[in-house]
Amino acid sequence: MPDVPLPRSVTARAGTNIALVKYWGKRDAALNLPATGSLSLTLADLGTETRVRFADDAGDASGRDSVMLNGAPADEKVAARVRRLLDLVRARANITLPAEIVSTNSIPTAAGLASSASGFAALTVAACRAAGLTLSPAALSELARRGSGSAARSIFGGFVEMARGERTDGSDAIAHGLLDAGAWDLRLIAAITAVGAKAIGSTEAMDRTARTSPYFAAWKDAVGLDLHAARAALATRDLAALGQVAERSALRMHACAMAAEPPVIYWNAATLAAMRAVTNLRASGVDAYFTIDAGPHVKVLCAPAAAATVETALRAVPGVMQTLVAAPGPGATITEEITEETS
Repeated sequence: MPDVPLPRSVTARAGTNIALVKYWGKRDAALNLPATGSLSLTLADLGTETRVRFADDAGDASGRDSVMLNGAPADEKVAARVRRLLDLVRARANITLPAEIVSTNSIPTAAGLASSASGFAALTVAACRAAGLTLSPAALSELARRGSGSAARSIFGGFVEMARGERTDGSDAIAHGLLDAGAWDLRLIAAITAVGAKAIGSTEAMDRTARTSPYFAAWKDAVGLDLHAARAALATRDLAALGQVAERSALRMHACAMAAEPPVIYWNAATLAAMRAVTNLRASGVDAYFTIDAGPHVKVLCAPAAAATVETALRAVPGVMQTLVAAPGPGATITEEITEETS
């Protein structure tokens, strides 16, 4: 049962995270269990703010949860994912009230910038508290994973590792923090190379890759060694070692996806040109390393002192439309909590 009075309105914020050792593929689609572990960096300033209110009058005209995203009703596919997660929260809190969700992304939605990670992390934290639940970070991570696999990592700040888990119920497929946001000051620069949603969503692309790519088994086998190498790089604050792992993991993930039938290809000409710009920077003595998620955008990891040089080089790449610079950020947090008056 809820341990606080309802109705109430709770707002939470979560930063997006960029995987440096990639998660690609699922061992259980129903529970959203990853086929491999992963390691990521949660970012400051780039993410999602979400307000949740459970109340009799919170639903839409049909009585379902009202879901607003970036000032407009969310499309039905997104709204359905949100409602499924809210149903899990309601079941745990033993309530049946509809919810009002108002969510705003500070990054493009469904474009390969991990908006689902920050979105479902913020939703999980706000919804649980609005429903009167007080959950541990591990429990919040497990619940956020049900909405989006990468959302489990955005519950935590800084460098985060997500476990594949072995249990069939998914209770051990959770994330945990490795280094807090302030433990290693780096910068991640995103080069935006397209507008709009990506052509194929991550879930569909993962499923196709797992079913049809001849490289999928090799991809899974390689992740363990990458995780080990990334942890070692974090322990010694070795940017070159971490960057090499990040590039290797990204290229292997995309190679595996490109070998699917039909192929999953997210890159465009600007993606390739930005990758080349990063390797040219390294050849000139600038420590910079790229990674690419399920989308066409290129993210570059570097030291703070190199950020201006890297951003300038990326802006000069034909087809790069915008650059975003981010530092390591905190985990998901509640930013506002209001208990409403009832009559």
